[in-house]
Amino acid sequence: MIKINAAVDQIELSGIRQFDEWVSKIDGVSKLTLGEPNFVTPQHIMDATKRALDQGKTHYEASAGNPELRRATAEYYNEKFELNYRASNVLVTVGATEAIATALKTITAPGDYVLIPVPCYPAYLPLMALQGVKPIFMDTRATNFRVTAALIEETLGQNKDKSIVGFIFNYPTNPTGISYDCAELSAIKDILKMNGIWVMSDEIYCELTYDQPHISMASLYPEGTILIMGLSKSHAMTGWRIGFVLAEERLITAMKKVHQYHVTTAATLSQVAALEAVTNGKQDSVSMRDIYQTRRDRLVTLLKKIGYNLIKPDGTFYLFVQVPEKLKVTSVEFCRKLAIQEKVAVIPGSAFTEFGEGYFRVSFAASDEQLEKVVIALKNIGH
Repeated sequence: MIKINAAVDQIELSGIRQFDEWVSKIDGVSKLTLGEPNFVTPQHIMDATKRALDQGKTHYEASAGNPELRRATAEYYNEKFELNYRASNVLVTVGATEAIATALKTITAPGDYVLIPVPCYPAYLPLMALQGVKPIFMDTRATNFRVTAALIEETLGQNKDKSIVGFIFNYPTNPTGISYDCAELSAIKDILKMNGIWVMSDEIYCELTYDQPHISMASLYPEGTILIMGLSKSHAMTGWRIGFVLAEERLITAMKKVHQYHVTTAATLSQVAALEAVTNGKQDSVSMRDIYQTRRDRLVTLLKKIGYNLIKPDGTFYLFVQVPEKLKVTSVEFCRKLAIQEKVAVIPGSAFTEFGEGYFRVSFAASDEQLEKVVIALKNIGH
C-alpha cells in the first residue's frame, strides 16, 4: 500500500466537529456547540462586498494582504488596544487557524517544544504535530483554569533539557472564558522574556470581554509577541475566513513566505469585507457584546440556581460547566444523554484535551429560546 504522512495518520479530526456532526443527525436537536456567533455579518460589510463584486474585483490580492487593509488593520488594533503597529507589521491570513499554523511553521522546527495551558482549543495540537513540534502541557485546573507566571516558571524548570521556543496563549480562553489583568500579563511576560520565548497570543475573542477591558500581550511584550487576531467573532464573519497576524516586521517578512506557499493570498472579496469592517465597523462588536453579556449573566444565574458549578467567564460566548459528580459519567456520556434524551447539544470537555474531562462547554451565541431550553434540559438530566 502506498503510504501517507504518518503525522497525518496519527492526528484526529476535531473533537468539537465530530461531536457536532454526531448530534446533527438527531432530529429536532438544539445545538449550542460551535464557536459561531448567532448574528449575521453587519449589512454595511455585505453591501461593500457586493459593490466590489459588481466592480469585478475578483483577481489576486497581494500575498501579505491588500496594502490598504494592512494599514487600516494596524490602525484598528492600535486604537482599540494601545498598540504601535504599521502596515508592515500585518499579515492577512485565511482565518486565525491559518495564522497559527503559519506562525508555528515560521518559528519552530521539528523536535522543538511549545508550552500550552490546558484545557485548550483543540486545533493547536494537530498543527503542532504536523510540524513535528511537541506540546508541554500546563494543567490549569488547580488555579481555576488560569495560567500563572509561577506555573510557567515551574514548567520551564522541569524541562530545562528541552528546546522550548514558544508559548500558545489564548485569552479570553476557549473553552473557559477566562481572561487576565495587567498584573497577571506583566508577570507572564517577564518569565517569557527572561527565557527568550515567543508568545503566540491568540486574542480572537478580544472584543468580547465583559467586566474589564482587554489588554493585549502585544502592548507589554511587542518584540516577542505574535498577535493572532481576526473578525470571525467580533463581526460575525466566520465564513469569510479572514485572520490577521501582527508582529515585528522581520517576523512578518518571514511568515509571508510560509503563508504564500500555503494559500497564495486570502480571498480578495473577503479582504474587501475586512477593510469595511476595520474602517467603518469599529463599533460593530459593541451591540453583539452587550447582548452576549446579558445572556451570560442570565445563564450563569440560572445554572447556579439549579446546582451546576461553573466559573463566570470574563469573555467569549462560552460557559465551561462541571458535570455533576453524583451522575458518575464521563463528559461524553453526559453530553450524549443530554442530546438524545433532551434534544440539546453541548460539547464534552474532553474535546479540549483530557484536562477538560468532567466539564462541558455551552455556547451562549444562541437565541433566548435555545438558552431557555438548555436550562430546562440540564435541570432534567442533572437530577
